[in-house]
Order: sequence, then structure tokens, then C-alpha cells
Amino acid sequence: MTEHYYTPRPESEHRERLVRATARGLTLEFITDAGVFSKNELDPGSRLLIETMPPISGRALDLGCGWGPVGVFLARLNPDARLVMADVNERALDLTRRNLARNGVEADVIESDGFAAIGGTFRHVVTNPPIRAGKQVIYAMFDEAFERLEPGGALSVVIRKQQGAPSALKHFETTFGNAEIAAKDAGYWIIRAYKEEKA
Repeated sequence: MTEHYYTPRPESEHRERLVRATARGLTLEFITDAGVFSKNELDPGSRLLIETMPPISGRALDLGCGWGPVGVFLARLNPDARLVMADVNERALDLTRRNLARNGVEADVIESDGFAAIGGTFRHVVTNPPIRAGKQVIYAMFDEAFERLEPGGALSVVIRKQQGAPSALKHFETTFGNAEIAAKDAGYWIIRAYKEEKA
């Protein structure tokens, strides 16, 4: 069976390394390993997501957090936010815990397939979704994110244009009743949608 970065228990040989990442004028250090997404560097999509996030507060979820760069940066940049970081990959979650400690921030770290083990609602959900898992899987994540957002809350997603960003934008417009392209760079789109306040 082929192993993916969304494999729950990677069996590939450990190859830890230290990676420096810079976004929003902040440089942080992270431990990465084999068997996780973008183990060699902060991928351009995640960097764009970090750099284009508005200030956040309240409870926020980094869904599919990998080794933790998005959530760790957001925690450093938004000390009033209460971060939850979730992934299905046990090795990624171990790295996330170590990277939170390494960078002096805290978050609740949860092993979860999508939202299966995640409770409560959120003011913000951010994700660099596992595109290779397929549209059915990631659209289910988007739809449940809508259900779990507080009224007025936002879902922010990064997707490459060639990997389905235009169709994801249409899906958001149907599910949320609104969607915007918050940023575009090198083929990556940041799509943001808000759960409308109840009248």
C-alpha cells in the first residue's frame, strides 16, 4: 500500500531535520520528518495562507495541521486566539507538539480524521487540505467546517488553481452563500468564506 502524508501511522524510516520558515516578518524553527507533508520546507501554499490571514481571536482550528507551521505561526501572531490543531497522521501530531513547545506557544493537539474527534465550534477554521485524498474527502471537510463555524466565523483554504480552486470556489458559494478569493500567488488561491450572522 502506498503511504501518503494523510496515512494515520506512517511506517517510513524517520529522517528528522530542522527547517527554518519565515512569514509575516517572523522566522521560526520547526522539526520535520519523513512521512509528513512538505518535510523539507514551508510549502508556498501554507506560507500564503499565513501571510494573508486577518487578525484572529477566539477559538480557531488548523485542520490537517501536518507538522504545525500554520497553527504555530497563527498562535505566535495572535496571542489571544485559542488554537486547536488536528491531523490524522500520528507522526505529524508528535512533530506539532514539539514545534509548539519549540516556539513557545500552546494549542490543543487532536488526532482526528476530519472532524471526527473534534468538538465544539470555531471562530476561524484554516486548512491546506489533503488534495490527494480526493474531492469527496476535502469537500466533506469544507461542509463540516461550515457546520462548526460560529455565526460570522470564517473558513480560509489554500488550493492551487490547477488542483481545483475554481470548483472549490463554486462549492463555497453554494454552501456558504458567499466566497472570495482573498489572494492569488504562483497558482495558489486563498479562498475565504463566512458563515452569515443569523438575522
